Amino acid sequence: MEGKKEAKGEPHFVGKREELIEAKRSFRTLAGRDVLLVFHQETFYAMDFHCYHAGGALLTGDIEELGGKMCIICPNHQFKITLAGGEGLYKANDPNMTPPGPRWFSKGQKQRTHAVSEANGEVYVTLSQDSSWMDSDFFQGEKGKLERAKAKASEEKMKLKKAQKKQTS
Repeated sequence: MEGKKEAKGEPHFVGKREELIEAKRSFRTLAGRDVLLVFHQETFYAMDFHCYHAGGALLTGDIEELGGKMCIICPNHQFKITLAGGEGLYKANDPNMTPPGPRWFSKGQKQRTHAVSEANGEVYVTLSQDSSWMDSDFFQGEKGKLERAKAKASEEKMKLKKAQKKQTS
């Protein structure tokens, strides 16, 4: 797509099917949006690349089934996000269970997901056209890049404080 401005509502070519299957996960910037493409259990998924919580890169996150849903786990703070719908999940005790015990609950959609299609051995992503705000939108674009840098600097500062505290103990 060199020389052509990518439109948000159109399918964007992201790669050859076999190459993407082999890679399992890929990063693409489509129409200025950072997107993670995941191939897991014979299905392609696409979502915003940066975690909705603090902008961490999801590329290396573990994938697990939680509460019957396939999820990617942010490597920075272990936030759980469903691959298919971008829901944030958390575990809490359910007093309605007999006996009461923990189960997975949804925080609602936090991570923007995008449609994936295939044609003639090629894979395409169509960016979400949903105009409502989603938490992962915060870490997109140039402003998002600044926010991710702030979050990373803050985290580094906290790590340094912890290390200094350990040394003085």
